[in-house]
Amino acid sequence: MTKEEFINGQLLLIDKPLGWTSFQVVNKLRWAIRNTYKLKKIKVGHAGTLDPLATGLLLICTGKFTKKINEYQALFKEYTGTFTLGATTPSFDLETEINKHYPIEHITKALILKTTEQFLGDITQTPPLYSAIKQDGKRLYDIARSGETVAVKSRTVHIYEFEITGIHLPHIDFRVRCSKGTYIRTLADDFGKALQSGAYLSKLRRTQIGDLQITDSIAPLDFVAKIQQEKET
Repeated sequence: MTKEEFINGQLLLIDKPLGWTSFQVVNKLRWAIRNTYKLKKIKVGHAGTLDPLATGLLLICTGKFTKKINEYQALFKEYTGTFTLGATTPSFDLETEINKHYPIEHITKALILKTTEQFLGDITQTPPLYSAIKQDGKRLYDIARSGETVAVKSRTVHIYEFEITGIHLPHIDFRVRCSKGTYIRTLADDFGKALQSGAYLSKLRRTQIGDLQITDSIAPLDFVAKIQQEKET
């Protein structure tokens, strides 16, 4: 790619590694593009956050394509991952320690499959307190980490598909296709409650956004190496 192509706008399909924040990916790519092409500045942004403990498809827009971020954010998302039953955490995932344990002896394959039906179509979710959503001018995770309490506003999201792909109790593997704004961590917590138990999200990978597939993505460091090599040749 040329300097002009990045400025005019590119959509980059990036495979976000485990442990990276979405902002770290953006900063890494912005630095690489600026440094490689000797640019004073260039707009770079992502179209939909992935939590540090999640991996998978992250859409990065450069230059004039940053105006399309809202358009890409509105597309449906597909995820695969794992719920762990029998316990909960305050963040609904592994970012925080387990705070409660629950029985799972009553949970059967039939019950698990039947319970997924409750989560198809329009559902109401309450986003996790440990999230980047702003409420009353503050990020919810800042409120959570300060020890404050706040009533988080619920929202309606849409689940197009919810498939159980493996059951190895206490672990359940799944695939979900959902609308913008869906929190899979909240889905894990709500699913555990529906099973008269508890659950948290122990693994998550975003595999698709609209028609864009994870199989067409590239890791951030591989992208950096690629553009540096192309520039040298």
